[in-house]
Amino acid sequence: MTATAAPGDAGINAAPDTVDTTRPAGRAESALRRVVRRYLKHRMAVVGLVVFVLLILMAIFAPLIAPMSPYKIFPEYDAAPGAGHILGTDSTGRDVLSRLIYASRVSLTVGVGAVLVYVIIGVTLGLLAGYYGRWVDQIVMRITDMFMSFPYFMLILVLVSVIGPSLLNITAVIGFMAWPPVARLVRGQVLTIKESDYVRAGVSLGYQAPRILFRHILPNTLSPIVVNATFGVAQAIILESGLSFLGLGVRPPAASWGNMLTQAQSITVLADQWWMWVPPGLMILIAVLAINFVGDGLRDALEARQG
Repeated sequence: MTATAAPGDAGINAAPDTVDTTRPAGRAESALRRVVRRYLKHRMAVVGLVVFVLLILMAIFAPLIAPMSPYKIFPEYDAAPGAGHILGTDSTGRDVLSRLIYASRVSLTVGVGAVLVYVIIGVTLGLLAGYYGRWVDQIVMRITDMFMSFPYFMLILVLVSVIGPSLLNITAVIGFMAWPPVARLVRGQVLTIKESDYVRAGVSLGYQAPRILFRHILPNTLSPIVVNATFGVAQAIILESGLSFLGLGVRPPAASWGNMLTQAQSITVLADQWWMWVPPGLMILIAVLAINFVGDGLRDALEARQG
């Protein structure tokens, strides 16, 4: 009786000198090309990807792009846009354009960093719960239900207030609070995949659980994880902006799009000094829309591949 090989491990049932003629040599590459081709057909997803890449480049090369230091104070307070300051100055006399460019570093760092934290936690717990089942599944799922029963944003507000607002703390808190949906998603995928022939073959051959989980089961759950993580970056950016707007995010003089919006709490600023709040608001809108378009494109391309 011949066992079915797990993906990526031809050693289960194939001799070293045997060529599997039923498996085209370039199958993995052709599958990737099909996903890319489907993604490229989604025009808004392509536009979103281009915009997101530009935002990342702007954050990386902020010192080269910004016309001046975001911390330098000029004698012109609340100055309207002009030749000296393209987007004017804020109430402290700092150049708005320079702060807007540097603020992309904070917002994108929180977005990507928080997603990395909660994906690692959620994927690990979901794999363990789905694969081992029984009491492990019960414990992980009850903890997940407990986390999901609390008001998400309110709990983040309380935790940030207790431990103190900073870039690292905000990233950690958002990451540690956002893992339950990923854990439930991965658990559901594992419950189905672990009954597959190639997983059973690996178990019968004596493979250790970590090898089965991370080499054979995890790669087959990546599609929904990638889509969820993409939308999660946009959500984390909005959360950081909200916390900073409320004064619980990144503190000045460090710039983030959220704390730049705090000046919009004045009716005078809203009515007469648009350059203080419209640019950061537009940057948040553009970043979130671009990331959501990327997520839509990935979801359509990966679901079409699975179908």
